[in-house]
Amino acid sequence: MTFQNTLEFAQQLDAEDKLAKYREEFHYPQVNGKDVIYFTGNSLGLQPKRTQKFVDDVMKDWRELAVEGHFYAEKPWWDYHERLSKSLSKIVGAHPEEISVMNTLTVNLHLLMVSFYRPTSKRYKIICEEKAFPSDQYMLQSQARFHGFDPKDAIVEVKKREGEHFWRTEDIIQKINEVGDELALVLMGGVNYYNGQVLDIQTITAAGQSVGAFVGWDLAHGVGNIALKLHDWNADFAAWCSYKYMNSGPGNAAGIFVNQKHLNKKDIPRFEGWWGTKKETRFLMQPEFDPIDSADAWQLSNPPILSVAPYLASLELFEEVGMEALIEKQRKIVAYLEFVLHQIDKEVESTFEIITPEDRGCQLSVFLHGEGRPLFDYLMKNGVITDWREPNVIRLAPAPFYCSFADMYNFGQILKEGILQKSATVS
Repeated sequence: MTFQNTLEFAQQLDAEDKLAKYREEFHYPQVNGKDVIYFTGNSLGLQPKRTQKFVDDVMKDWRELAVEGHFYAEKPWWDYHERLSKSLSKIVGAHPEEISVMNTLTVNLHLLMVSFYRPTSKRYKIICEEKAFPSDQYMLQSQARFHGFDPKDAIVEVKKREGEHFWRTEDIIQKINEVGDELALVLMGGVNYYNGQVLDIQTITAAGQSVGAFVGWDLAHGVGNIALKLHDWNADFAAWCSYKYMNSGPGNAAGIFVNQKHLNKKDIPRFEGWWGTKKETRFLMQPEFDPIDSADAWQLSNPPILSVAPYLASLELFEEVGMEALIEKQRKIVAYLEFVLHQIDKEVESTFEIITPEDRGCQLSVFLHGEGRPLFDYLMKNGVITDWREPNVIRLAPAPFYCSFADMYNFGQILKEGILQKSATVS
């Protein structure tokens, strides 16, 4: 398709968009009396309007049933989280029994590392990407220290090539083979938070396992964003938060994937709690842990229903639309945003460098050469909510559920006006 940088063309794309009606399913912040152009679904998704009812239903059940809500609510609390597994399994490419919803992302990664980081005196090293998200760095460092290793020795970072802004799959595989029989675990972000790159999860998983390591994935920026086939790709485990592309609300309950081959094992190392025991025997208060035959065995405590309810509300939307349709629009709207950026670049005396490679999801990370924080501030004051990363990168994530093609055009015009105003002030 040949794009045009005009409002009429953008509106025509919106008229043809089968998902356009879903914009009305979300609440938008307002700036200057208008709905914002929202580019930060990669940090916190907008609130679905139907979320309120799901939360209100829980509050009503708590008010009217109290403890009996565990068993007699319309959606009983004791198995509430199980309602999410089927929908999530479609989104991540897994079997429902390989999915559980519990805790938050870094807590879940720590718990999963109990099972999948089992270092020995020889096999103890962990491979991750350089400058992984800070929480992942802290987690890996603390895990290495907990097991008595120096993080500087135990953690091996795969670096980008000089002058490049993305990782090459062959470099990751080369590093895996280089570490070889010293490698205990590969744990990387499936979609990099900074540059938006989607790593080759299938190939990297196979490479790590070929040298005897476990392979897991932080999919905070992947779930609800890209096509995933975790079971078919044979990943050992994965974890993700729910508040970015999944729109479940700030800090809400997270999800895990544990490959079927690791389920129904009593001898797997694992921190265990009451809610991981089989439902049939849970209330018998037996002294021995009897794990559920699913990823729910990694649960420790009963799920926080008021945190899980908004997740279920959002998953209802994903069920209606399906990942295939979301990804189809995502590719088109990101391509149009990229086109708009290049067109504006030609019209102003600045240079935009898109550092996100073609292997990408919903995000474009852009170097604004010659521009600084004042341009970001201008965008925010004029109704564009985006993300700033030092020294001069903005991250733009046009989530297909609630961003429009007209948003992309209007953003380009606001961006151009901000640059031209700065230039006029300087001159």
